[in-house]
Amino acid sequence: MQADKRIKRKVRRSYIVSTVSIALVLFLMGSVGYMLSSALDATYTLRRSITLSAELDPALSAERQAEVEAELRSLEGVVELSFLSKEEKIGDEEFRRMFASEIESVLEDNPLRNSFEVMIASMDRATTDQMVDRMSAIEGIVYVAYPASTIERLHSTVGKITLILAVFGGALLVISLILLNNTIRLAIFSRRYLINTLKLVGATKFYIMRPFILTSLKQGFWAGLVASIMLGAVLAAMSGALPEIVSTSELIKIGIVVGAMLVGGMLLSLTFTTIAVNKFVNMKSNKIHLY
Repeated sequence: MQADKRIKRKVRRSYIVSTVSIALVLFLMGSVGYMLSSALDATYTLRRSITLSAELDPALSAERQAEVEAELRSLEGVVELSFLSKEEKIGDEEFRRMFASEIESVLEDNPLRNSFEVMIASMDRATTDQMVDRMSAIEGIVYVAYPASTIERLHSTVGKITLILAVFGGALLVISLILLNNTIRLAIFSRRYLINTLKLVGATKFYIMRPFILTSLKQGFWAGLVASIMLGAVLAAMSGALPEIVSTSELIKIGIVVGAMLVGGMLLSLTFTTIAVNKFVNMKSNKIHLY
């Protein structure tokens, strides 16, 4: 009787430990997945928010200016377009801060030009250069200004960040799967003699595996639920410093990550449990104690 209770406690303890281990692995994978997704979204936004300044001929008529605006809007890759007058430019506080004295006391006329500020979706330097050439060819635009060196550094940095995140995420995924496989296999290992006993009394392979499969699905669900609660608690604690976490788009992303952890927990638990149980079911009885 005491031996039976001791065995039940050991099995229950093994089940709890393996569930917690799976939950921690899922939490780690979910957290990193969320951070990778956020980082990639941020880099994607940066790469699609390059602004070019198309300066207009001072003698340009209002009719021609409207035509230039229409031509700019028709260009492929233009995300947003806004008009900036020379009065707005010279009144900008950051621009005026560069001068030790009032500009009006040095220059009689405003030397700046009206311009269209064009935000483009540029994924590389070649695309940006092509856009500049097309804009420069429009009659009425005298100069297209853009931070070439900044764009070059941006594309280079984004490429490196993307590569680092991909390598880091891939390595973490492999490590997590190995840890998860070992955790589940150790949990099944503690019940190898039960599997062998069932096999000796004539139980079919499906009959032996069925309770383990059902248990693995429940274990994966509970592990995913615990991991989701942990992730939610961490993000809730961070929301004070980063209010954008609670935005609608982020909540959708969090929901996707939570769903992936729940489904992924069950699938991973089911897969690794099936592999481990199948190994012991197919193992010869005289080899079971050597494993």
